[in-house]
Amino acid sequence: MSLMENLKNLVGKGQETAAKNSDKINQAVDKAGDFLDQKTKGKYSDKIQKGKEAARKVVPPEHPDGGPGRPGGPGPDSRP
Repeated sequence: MSLMENLKNLVGKGQETAAKNSDKINQAVDKAGDFLDQKTKGKYSDKIQKGKEAARKVVPPEHPDGGPGRPGGPGPDSRP
């Protein structure tokens, strides 16, 4: 395998893992944001909130049914 193929596979695995654990990731983002807000005594609440929202946007949503192209989901050529 070439380096590019290895990197693509690694990115794909990371995206799958993030999608499977999106709820845990979002909980961690909330907890970290709340901790920072507490430590800064609310001085940067608006910036922390924006950061939390930005972090949630990059976490892929979890697809309980597997979704197209996901393990357990319909493949790209599947038809109803």
